[in-house]
Amino acid sequence: MTDDLARLRAALKAAPPVTDGGRKAADISAAMAAFDQETENSSQGSPAEPRPSNSRPLMGRLIDGGVSMIHALTSRAGLAATTGLVTAGLVVLIVLPQDIAIGPTVEDPIGVSKPSNLKRDEPVELELAEAAEPLVEPVAPATATRQAARLKMAPAAGAGMESMALSDAPMILAPTPLAEASSEEFANEEAAGVTAVADQPVSTFSVDVDTASWSVLRSSLMYGQLPPADALRIEEMVNYFPYAYPAPEPGGAPFAPTVSLSPTPWNPQTQILQIALQGEMPAVQDRPPLNLVFLIDTSGSMQDANKLPLLKQSLRLMLGELRPEDEVAMVAYAGSAGLVLEPTPAGETRKILAALDRLEAGGSTAGQEGLEQAYAIAADMAGEGELSRILLATDGDFNVGIYDPDALEDFIAAKRDTGAFLSVLGFGRGNLDDATMQALAQAGNGQAAFIDTIAEAQKVLVDQLTGQLFSIAQDVKVQVEFNPAVVAEYRLIGYETRALRREDFANDKVDAGEIGAGHQVTALYEVTPVGSPAVLNEPLRYQPGTAPEASDELGFLRLRYKVPGDSEGHLIETAIPAAVSQASVETRFATAIAGFGQLLRGSVYTGEWSYADAIALADSARGDDTYGYRAEAVRLMRLAESLAQ
Repeated sequence: MTDDLARLRAALKAAPPVTDGGRKAADISAAMAAFDQETENSSQGSPAEPRPSNSRPLMGRLIDGGVSMIHALTSRAGLAATTGLVTAGLVVLIVLPQDIAIGPTVEDPIGVSKPSNLKRDEPVELELAEAAEPLVEPVAPATATRQAARLKMAPAAGAGMESMALSDAPMILAPTPLAEASSEEFANEEAAGVTAVADQPVSTFSVDVDTASWSVLRSSLMYGQLPPADALRIEEMVNYFPYAYPAPEPGGAPFAPTVSLSPTPWNPQTQILQIALQGEMPAVQDRPPLNLVFLIDTSGSMQDANKLPLLKQSLRLMLGELRPEDEVAMVAYAGSAGLVLEPTPAGETRKILAALDRLEAGGSTAGQEGLEQAYAIAADMAGEGELSRILLATDGDFNVGIYDPDALEDFIAAKRDTGAFLSVLGFGRGNLDDATMQALAQAGNGQAAFIDTIAEAQKVLVDQLTGQLFSIAQDVKVQVEFNPAVVAEYRLIGYETRALRREDFANDKVDAGEIGAGHQVTALYEVTPVGSPAVLNEPLRYQPGTAPEASDELGFLRLRYKVPGDSEGHLIETAIPAAVSQASVETRFATAIAGFGQLLRGSVYTGEWSYADAIALADSARGDDTYGYRAEAVRLMRLAESLAQ
């Protein structure tokens, strides 16, 4: 044994044998030919023997490989020759980007497999993840397999014997397109055109405090795509952001209106009329006890990481905002509905979280059955002076029972008289059914939001939870009568899905939007003064009656609403001054977002105004951006500008 070790030591110290270049080239050629032959056999379904799997633990594979190498390389020459190979093999264990899969993987929002156990600076073995669509031009199977093997074996150029730092590693995987984007359905209408005041002096619409469109827009841009035009409801984009509007006087109406008139940034010959509503914010301790039913979609389409897993994280945040006297119940539906958690005091957090953690995705979507059970439980939980709310969390993919938006709307409308309001939280992309979610929320006297990140969950379910669950005014309608002596034409920007007939305004049986505690509503009109060269409509031959003499009034604003629980509406009226003033910070930012939405929808009314103009206007109007929402908007606008080129 001593002699053997001495000879081995001498062999290792000796100079390595001279490489035979011709033999090396021949060996490599033969190895590649054998590799291609094996690949071809494998593709025909006849592999010589099963390939090794990486499903075994990494340490087990290393031990097996080491034992096999020792058994195979027993000669002194073999040991000496493989010394260099072992050293070179260390280069394979390099630090790679965190997007490369190793071990168990999870699915990220764009459908790329990511490691669940990868740590920074941990050596890993490179494996190619299968993308939803090819990121490079397709190649022949044998060639692709050979390329994958070379990626596994070859060190980075210039890496030498040093590991490649994570910050220096090139990003191999790029964001993939939205999966099954064609199956998404959005509720929207064609953008409203310019209306001549002589033809129709009155504009009527329902308020909207939903915010889903902005979150969908952000989700699309973060996938590296411009959002579908139908996904953009401009009023929801504008109303996503908080504004500094005057609060209502104590003891008066539940919300206060303010109006302003300023130049239009994309057309100096027209003006922007801003109508803003600010809802009161009652003290949290004054609100009645809450009975909350979580109605959770656990169908197979909810299994992606940005759906049910994100939903669970979001509801966890919300639980901390509930009071001990509130009660929580939980219904899950997939194939059939079931009670996951009986009514439980909100203070029993551990019990609620345990029920939430047990949820798993699978099966079809029994939406109707889940809704029926949720309303039944809400009715059982109802008590004198208490509020009942159903919070539906879904990707909107209803495929069992009622799934037509119109039929769902009728079903929910028949249930809202019980006092249980329904709000909808959308999760995930690919098969997002925005049309269904909008129908449910509008018919259920609730709000619709889309949650694409945990930060958005914080905004909707923590910062704005009181507004989501506690209504201060119901069936809120807005009506503007324009003065034909001052205004020739007008155009309401957005609110296409909220338009009402003129006669609907005074009809208290017509449903409209709700305003929650602390909610804000912003509406923007582009108005064209009489005599402006921007007038688009030709004058009528037969003019209507004499115009009002009051030339200092641009129009007259009427607001109608109900106090929660009442059946009779209340009216607020105020004149709109015709005086044009410099736009405030709040008006400039709201107008920038409205202009941005019009650019994305391909509006013909913004003229030569560009993304750069919208960005500059929004950037100049960040104001007191406490949570960074406006700064994020500027970043997204810049990204959209790049994608639009």
